[in-house]
Amino acid sequence: MGLVARNSTVLLGGAAIAIVAGTMQVSAQDAATGEAVTNEQDKQGRVTLLQRIVVGAGVEKVAIDTPQSVSVVEQEDIDLEQATTVGDVLRGIPGVNTVGSDRVFGQGFNIRGIGAPEAAGEEGRIIVTVDGANKYYEQYRMGGLFTDPELFKRVEVLRGPASSTLYGSGALGGVINFTTKDAADFIADGANGAVRLKGSFNDNKNGWLGSALVAHRFSERFDFLLAGNYRSADPYVTGNGTEIASSNFEAWSGLAKATMKVGEEGTLRASYQQWDSQADDQDYAQIGGPLSGGSVSGFGTVDRHVIDRTAVLSYENPFSDNDMLNVKASASYSRTSVEQTNATGIPSMGFVCGVPGAETFCDADYAYETWQFNLENTSEWRGDNWENFLTYGWQTAYQVRSAEAFDPLGNPFNHPHHPEGTDLKTGLFVQNEFIWDDRLTLIPGIRVDWRRLKPDETTGLSDSTDDWAVSPKIAAHYKFNDNFAVFGSIAHTERFPTLDEVFSTTFAPSYGLKKEKSNSYEAGFAVSAFDLVQPGDGIQFKTTGFYNDISDLIVSCRTAARLCGPDGSYFEHYMNIDAARIYGAELELAYDSDYFFANASYTHTIGKNKDTGDYLTSVAPHELAFTLGGKVPQHDLKFGWKARFVSGPQDKARRSSEADWASSSTRFAKAFDVHDVFVSWTPQEGRFRGWEVIGGVDNIFDTQYKEFLHNEASKGRTFKITLSKQFDY
Repeated sequence: MGLVARNSTVLLGGAAIAIVAGTMQVSAQDAATGEAVTNEQDKQGRVTLLQRIVVGAGVEKVAIDTPQSVSVVEQEDIDLEQATTVGDVLRGIPGVNTVGSDRVFGQGFNIRGIGAPEAAGEEGRIIVTVDGANKYYEQYRMGGLFTDPELFKRVEVLRGPASSTLYGSGALGGVINFTTKDAADFIADGANGAVRLKGSFNDNKNGWLGSALVAHRFSERFDFLLAGNYRSADPYVTGNGTEIASSNFEAWSGLAKATMKVGEEGTLRASYQQWDSQADDQDYAQIGGPLSGGSVSGFGTVDRHVIDRTAVLSYENPFSDNDMLNVKASASYSRTSVEQTNATGIPSMGFVCGVPGAETFCDADYAYETWQFNLENTSEWRGDNWENFLTYGWQTAYQVRSAEAFDPLGNPFNHPHHPEGTDLKTGLFVQNEFIWDDRLTLIPGIRVDWRRLKPDETTGLSDSTDDWAVSPKIAAHYKFNDNFAVFGSIAHTERFPTLDEVFSTTFAPSYGLKKEKSNSYEAGFAVSAFDLVQPGDGIQFKTTGFYNDISDLIVSCRTAARLCGPDGSYFEHYMNIDAARIYGAELELAYDSDYFFANASYTHTIGKNKDTGDYLTSVAPHELAFTLGGKVPQHDLKFGWKARFVSGPQDKARRSSEADWASSSTRFAKAFDVHDVFVSWTPQEGRFRGWEVIGGVDNIFDTQYKEFLHNEASKGRTFKITLSKQFDY
């Protein structure tokens, strides 16, 4: 397992023993005084990472009481990170990695070994939502999500396939939910509104952010938020001074959001956000791969204009006087478009526009449009020592994939590598949560999805495909007392083949593809202790073991290096191959008090091909991440140190990668450790009230390192500073 893994296991294992010992001591003291330490008492004190409220897994509850691996990133975390990309926000969450690159056009995600930049259908194995609207984009050598972290106040990561019941079949890796800011987040009690101005700078390289936000409360029942952001940067440099080509960018983003009270308790929200970036003479590939030796420069350059839009209309009403009604409904529209021009192609290999098989390098307009409707309700029943919450609902999404391509003379033609078509999904789900004596929680659930893929007439195909998927689960959580609990779950889900996998028309469609199937098992325990060092402090430890058995994996024949195409070729055809198993453990520790806080996580994941025994090359190495920090409440100061220790891949995994990919590929990395520091000053009183200053240094030792699932090295030492001022009126 390696020195890093062994040391981190000893560290967190020792912490767990200390927590149990502390818990026993606290419980003994409570028994002597006749006073019990409760979660309610702790809520009056500090709230650690593991006590944050989770809203996306069913009935709201704190993370440590959720029978699933979940993580919540709040506004303060995003601000302290001074994030440039959404990948920066997620880094450090156990079991979560970014894939592809640190470029804004190359962002993708990996959860527990699910998600790799070169694999088929990876965008469909992790569900990503923004305010409940599904986000999806798939294009050759591009990332899957284009947005700015400045738009968001909260991110929830639900790890594992159990989330498929509520979010849709196929969430083999899990779900990532982004929540945008609200006017109420900025308007102080007694005020009518607020204006917030913010500026950020980092020196690697000349990274700038300018942000302006206006929040206004027109009445007690209606408020409105309008925010605009501009972000730009030059190509960044790594620890050894190497400049990473095409990592420069400039992007505009904005958010408009209105919130209105309807009736006694109803809330109606309408929001629109847009991200817009124009990049000329950038490397065609924002994600590398074997054809380019693992780098991006081998594909030539291109001009790209990327626009991402999301509009959401939602309504919710708890109906406090009616236990049978707690309604949530939403309608959303999402469009991600990429306008691509002036691609140079790969002249040395004859891959330029106009040559058969090189249509990818022609001018083209790509887009995904999605209309989605969600409706759910929760009915409640209660007895003397039990309560029951039944959540049921319906979701429908209609997605259009388009690609208008042009030959060198400007004539339109069908793009064989990006087939057009429609994807219609409808799902019904029900999830019940039974709680007995505030100790035992049972959560069974099931979802049934129907899907139809229909090719556009431009593909020359006419046969559509219909299929069904079932996603059942059962989870349980038992609290022995306020200090110790155990939990576990069993879940099954099935992933439909995507438009690209079925209708890619270079040679023939892949009509015979089977659904991918996943059976997942989780078990773990959680320990909490309160008032250990001072009144109101709290410490929590949660460990989760997981095993995911996946069969009928869909891969391109090119990736599998198998000649499965109808003409004896393997290019642009898909097949079901071997089964895989992914298993491991995630350990999380969180402590908070008036003057000190600490968070730590350790992830140990192993993935293997069940038939060959080879290690999966999409599974990131073991990682220990922790934060140690302090507070000076009387001066509104907060400071800390963050570190990540990442082991290298096992030799067998490295050999597998060289067999599957070009031996010169740079995707697979060595062990590294990287360290950051941060400080924030947010005065709450006096003449500086409303100001906020955040400073930090990332990679303080200027380490040359590369994330395992990236194709280029990461940033070297980076100094960051943010200054913001809010004016209340």
